[in-house]
Amino acid sequence: MASSPLHRLAAAIGRVAALPVRGLISFVILFDELVRPLYRPAIRWLSERRFVARAEAAIARMPRLAILALLAAPFAVVEPLKLVSLIVIARGHVISGLIMLGLAHLASFIIVERIYNAGREKLLTIGWFARGMATIIELRTHALDWVRRSSIHAFILRTRDAVRSWWRTRRF
Repeated sequence: MASSPLHRLAAAIGRVAALPVRGLISFVILFDELVRPLYRPAIRWLSERRFVARAEAAIARMPRLAILALLAAPFAVVEPLKLVSLIVIARGHVISGLIMLGLAHLASFIIVERIYNAGREKLLTIGWFARGMATIIELRTHALDWVRRSSIHAFILRTRDAVRSWWRTRRF
């Protein structure tokens, strides 16, 4: 069945409307790609601390609903902060927004991910939580595949590689 001019117009409008979304997702991916290597040493150092191992072991021994509550508290603060930081950037406060985004990512890596990893086995025994995580992983995979097929993402990867190359050649 041939598509009508109205269907082609609607599809074109949809593609144009999706560009800002792709741009935003690409920006977040770029930021994550650029900043994650800076966090890795800090996360590795922190995870090697005895108090972190003890805290993770204590979390793993907790009942699953207690782990869920422990995970919900920092998650409820950190994840919305990431979105707020993007709004701050969009309003022209780029440095403040990037600092806020960086701190939110750092808090997410250090607090939320440590709690989730320590209690993952028990959390995934909660049916709705397991289904929700499966859905999130599926949506993230589809979104990342969608972004990775775009020319914006190719540009971002070239930019990331150029920044990394430039950074490695700096002598301080």
